[in-house]
Amino acid sequence: DMRDLKNKLTSGKNTKNIQTRKGKSFGYQVLGFGAGGSTTFIVATGGTITTSGDCKIHTFTGDATFAVTCAGSPSNNIIAYMVSAGGGGSGGNAFHIAGGGGGGAGGFREGRCATMTPYTASPRVVTGVTASVASFPIVVGGGGQGGKGFGPSLPGTPTAGSGSESSALGITSTGGGRGGQPNSSPAPLTFVKGAPGGSGGGTGGGNSSPAGGGNDPVISPQPQGSPGGVGSTSSQTLGGSGGGATGAGSTAPGCSPPPSAPGRGAGATTSINASPTLYSRGGAYSHYNPSGFNPIGPAPANSGNGADAQNAAPAPNVPQTASNYDGLTGGSGIVIIRYKFQ
Repeated sequence: DMRDLKNKLTSGKNTKNIQTRKGKSFGYQVLGFGAGGSTTFIVATGGTITTSGDCKIHTFTGDATFAVTCAGSPSNNIIAYMVSAGGGGSGGNAFHIAGGGGGGAGGFREGRCATMTPYTASPRVVTGVTASVASFPIVVGGGGQGGKGFGPSLPGTPTAGSGSESSALGITSTGGGRGGQPNSSPAPLTFVKGAPGGSGGGTGGGNSSPAGGGNDPVISPQPQGSPGGVGSTSSQTLGGSGGGATGAGSTAPGCSPPPSAPGRGAGATTSINASPTLYSRGGAYSHYNPSGFNPIGPAPANSGNGADAQNAAPAPNVPQTASNYDGLTGGSGIVIIRYKFQ
């Protein structure tokens, strides 16, 4: 009867057997035990989440939190990351005298485990980080502002701004250095050289000083960036280009026509987000072009790219306005995290 069933479920030898079976069942459901041992995976929240095969990808374009609630088993517990800081702004130009330097790229750092988080990484990749149950603050740096142009009716100040750092999982990338520029506060004309950073900014035209240094502070074994380029001292003194994640900026070529890729320090291409994407490229140097200005605009957001410098001379029918002489804003940073979830 019912009393006998109740007694069998709550007393004696049968009680031990039933509890043992329940314990094993709980282990299968939550711990993931099977014939090959533990098969737990990382569980986490934060950012915009997408999937690629057996991996989840968290993308952060602003400050947020990455929260890990399960760290996974030893065969599945490595987190891949890409941390790109904000790019430096480009320097402003002086009216028919000298051009600004390109902004340095935001520092670029990448880590992965080829077996756990497979994808085609950049040349700058190192080993990813081991997951732990914790909440990690994510900081995404903004791009530096462009410098003000200088001319008979233009103020020439302030100078360009460097980008801001990005950080995640204990990894920090330094903002890109500002591009140098001719400046006046007040006259006569002075020169501001490019600043150091994740990658360095190019020096403004007419200034033979060294450009901004890259990988500052030093990151090893893979550097986070490269130095900027030096400005020209030809009859039209043009600024150097900004350094990038994998290549230094170039010296401006003087009055020669601009090439297809005007000296930008090479960036880094990675498929951590499931599609080959370029990050942390240096800003182009300014060039002498009497027919008009660079129609390029600011660096793309969420790229870490340094800002391109504008042309060093206006078209004859272009009025002298701030927009024609000012430097441009660097691209904002981005953080991407990837791990195996099944």
